[in-house]
Amino acid sequence: MAEVILKKVNKKFGKVHVTKDVDLNIQSGDFVVFVGPSGCGKSTLLRLIAGLEDITSGELLIEGEVCNDLPPPERGIGMVFQSYALYPHMTVYDNMAFGLQLAKTAPKTVDEKVREVAAALQLDPLLERKPKELSGGQRQRVAIGRAIVREPKVFLFDEPLSNLDASLRVQMRMEIARLHDRLGATMIYVTHDQVEAMTLATKIVVLDAGRVEQVGSPLELYNHPANTFVAGFIGSPKMNFLTADIVEVGEFTTQVQIHRGQEISVAANSIGASVGDPCVVGIRPEHIRFGEKDAIQEGGVELSVVEQLGNECLMYFNTPQSADPVVIRIEGQTTIRAGDKRCIEFPEDYCHLFDRDGKAFKRSVVGETTPLLVVTP
Repeated sequence: MAEVILKKVNKKFGKVHVTKDVDLNIQSGDFVVFVGPSGCGKSTLLRLIAGLEDITSGELLIEGEVCNDLPPPERGIGMVFQSYALYPHMTVYDNMAFGLQLAKTAPKTVDEKVREVAAALQLDPLLERKPKELSGGQRQRVAIGRAIVREPKVFLFDEPLSNLDASLRVQMRMEIARLHDRLGATMIYVTHDQVEAMTLATKIVVLDAGRVEQVGSPLELYNHPANTFVAGFIGSPKMNFLTADIVEVGEFTTQVQIHRGQEISVAANSIGASVGDPCVVGIRPEHIRFGEKDAIQEGGVELSVVEQLGNECLMYFNTPQSADPVVIRIEGQTTIRAGDKRCIEFPEDYCHLFDRDGKAFKRSVVGETTPLLVVTP
């Protein structure tokens, strides 16, 4: 296990500034996930830690040692790539043993480590096969095993599940989580899939355009997003955003009026704002409720699309107050159909409030559980 610290780390490719003043403290034993949209710089940041790219400015410390100029083999890093990167002419055994053999490890020790790791990853029956004889999930396990046998200080995963089908992704996600629990190692994982981030991470780093937008535990980011970017990225379906104006500024509750709609209360501290200031109200699809009085317009909203998924139902409606269709998520099934009108309510404890620049006001009350919605057709 090792602590990884990044201090004002920047990376430029010519005039293109890819990674911008990144400050991170990854504690020993953490499972940290870098998440963000394509092109946000998450894979570049991982490659900087691995030593596969040079740091333009700033410092990288692993176990207290500055590693900016250390070559990759001397950093104590074990990396698992998206493409597996296995040697096609070698058996599973030889692929896993190769790194140790290059380091001139005693043959007996190599054999013991390879077989121990193979047993842990359920690769024992496959040791004599070559990569072309393996499934995608098996190849990924070999790539992970190859990293484990070297006993690195830090494990790096670069979108390791993106080439797998849906069922294998779930299975491998569980195996990686169990691996972290068993080894207690420091792991850094890159993905664009926020479900992987939420289920695997002890700490999530949300990146956008090379900058760190927020760092925190999965539930901290879900309950306390720092801005509209994080709020919209964490959670599936994403948070709904509606334009509004501040009507009354309170220490614990703020009264806002959704444009051309009703006044609603939001459990947020908007100190620093003024009456009449534009703002954005955010609410997650699973927190919208059906009620007697509509929060947006008199008589309720008309549902344009209803998606029955069996275990849950997604409903959509359009409104001028939102650039995208507003999504309502309910558990179970319903007889509601597209074209029906329903009144919706925004519970104040589950609303988020953002200023005109997208920065979140501090929430006064946080719902710790997702309420179950009872739908009356």
